[in-house]
Parts: sequence; structure tokens; C-alpha cells
Amino acid sequence: MPTQRLSRRRFLQAAGLTVAGTTLACSGLGYVATRTPGIEYPEITLQGGEPMNNRILVTYATRAGSTAEIAAAIAETLAARGYAVDVKPVKEKPSLDGYTAVVLGSAIRMGNWLPEAVDFVKANQAALNAIPVALFTVHMLNTGDDEASRAARAAYLKTIRPLLPDAGAVYFEGKMDFARLSFLDRFIARMVKAVEADNRDWDKIKLWANTLEV
Repeated sequence: MPTQRLSRRRFLQAAGLTVAGTTLACSGLGYVATRTPGIEYPEITLQGGEPMNNRILVTYATRAGSTAEIAAAIAETLAARGYAVDVKPVKEKPSLDGYTAVVLGSAIRMGNWLPEAVDFVKANQAALNAIPVALFTVHMLNTGDDEASRAARAAYLKTIRPLLPDAGAVYFEGKMDFARLSFLDRFIARMVKAVEADNRDWDKIKLWANTLEV
């Protein structure tokens, strides 16, 4: 079944650059500096090959579309397993009624999940803790196997983990596309000498979706 292919925005955490960002935001360039180029927020419904009662929600928070594309790949994999799957942007505040499991993902900005994803979890905490939930985080920094990188990745969920203590979690590398960044984010990316790259590992993403117990 065809899937919409989208690019992804990467947000960088850049220590020491907050003053520069504040200066831009307060200089009359605030709106232009922080406005993100238009991206699509797809809503997709996939019907599994075999009739099943289980219906899964895959919902995501993104800024430049890459996390949305990962969400679509996860949904395709789950549909191939026979599940009925809906893909919806978390900013639309999707209802959880009728779903037997939820896969929730977010890009990272300044070391945290995006605010709309955090707000969604807070608003639906009781319902989410009553069904299987799996979390995926999309990031570009702290990708190593060393202890410092692992600790930094775990810190991405510092707001979410207390709310969903039993949810499984995974971390996927993302994509840097300057064309999808706001002026301010391009400025920060260049200050930290970031380079454009697509580090998404589609085999890893699909393998994870194939092993989800939903």
C-alpha cells in the first residue's frame, strides 16, 4: 500500500546559543526567524491483510516531517502483520477511543520531546496506561554506545517516563535537512557545524515494528 514519503526536521540542542536565539526573537525578526517552512502532517489509514479486532494508533510530533515518515513506515509494518492502523499527527489531539494499542513518537528539540507530544501524554495518561504503548524518539545527537550517550538519550524521556513508566521505548536517528529548518534553527545548526544527512535506518525501524507486542 502506498505511503506518503516526507522529509524530517532535526532540532539541535546547542548549549550556549540561547542568547543568540533570544536576540533574534526579540529583534523584530522573531516570527520570521522561528517560522518553519510548510510541511505536511499526513493522516493515513491502513487496513491489515487479515481481519482483526485490534486497531492501533500511530501518532507523532514533528517539525520538518521526518518523524512523520518514520511513523508511516511503522504503520506499514504493523499493517503487514494484519493490524488495522491509523497514523495521525499528535497536534490534532486524536481520540484514543477504539484503539487497543498506541505507538507514540516525537522529534527532539533542545533535549526534550516536542511540547505537543508531552501535552498529549499528560491529557491521556490514564487511558495510555491502560493499554499497550510503545514510544519512539527521533534524534541526531548522542548516537553512540558509550555511557554518556546512553544517559543523554534516556534524558530525552525525562518528562514522559514518569507518566508512562511501563511503555517500551526506542531511539531512531533522524535526518538533517536545512531546507526544512526555520531561519533560527538553520543558524543554530551552522553554529554547531551540523551537516545535512539522513541517518534513518529503515531496517531497524521495521524490525522494531515487527517485534512490538501490541
